[in-house]
Amino acid sequence: MRALFSHRRWLAGFLVGIGGWVLYVAALRFAPLSLVQAVSAGGIGLLALLADRPLPVRERTGVAVALAGLALLAISLAGGSSSGRQPPWTHVAAWIALSVAAAAIAAGPPSRALAAGAGLGLAAGILYAAGDVGTKAAVAGGGRLGFVPAFLACHGLAFVALQLGFQRGGVLATAGVATLLTNAVPIAAGVLLFHEHLPGGGLGVLRAVAFAAVVAGAALLAISFRRA
Repeated sequence: MRALFSHRRWLAGFLVGIGGWVLYVAALRFAPLSLVQAVSAGGIGLLALLADRPLPVRERTGVAVALAGLALLAISLAGGSSSGRQPPWTHVAAWIALSVAAAAIAAGPPSRALAAGAGLGLAAGILYAAGDVGTKAAVAGGGRLGFVPAFLACHGLAFVALQLGFQRGGVLATAGVATLLTNAVPIAAGVLLFHEHLPGGGLGVLRAVAFAAVVAGAALLAISFRRA
């Protein structure tokens, strides 16, 4: 931790990331979790366009898939967007508790059967996703602000797991798996836990394809960036 926070470039990036997270929380106050997470995941494609080096095939593919997903997502909004509803607090608490347990298992002895860093990557992705679920619940205000300590703890533990994964081996496995779960699980939680319905007919199919595309594009780019 001392090495990270004493590195100026890393610290600057970390602070910018915190600013992005604040905007993410604000977006959750007004829009469905699945929709906000999909837009956030697809944004990595825009980042790749700013790269100061020629993009290899994997990165170009990731950019194309992610941006195509964002375009499809925009088109699907013509059918409106269901804001869903807040589930009972017990359901949210159970989701977070099960996520923490799953992360502990992923980072524990079973991780020895995986590539170095992959278990911690799984744990980080699950915990970041749990933090996003807790955030969506907390923005409703009132008694649900009690989820604030829970989602902060999840994000903190996820950060530690991710950094440990980078230090202990496979940065490729760590980043790729973490990115996939961080983006995919909150979208699933939005539909299953917060009852955020897709539009009817073709627009609903279009949005489902968009969700899949932005997650796949983000995962491809994460794998490629860490390999480089």
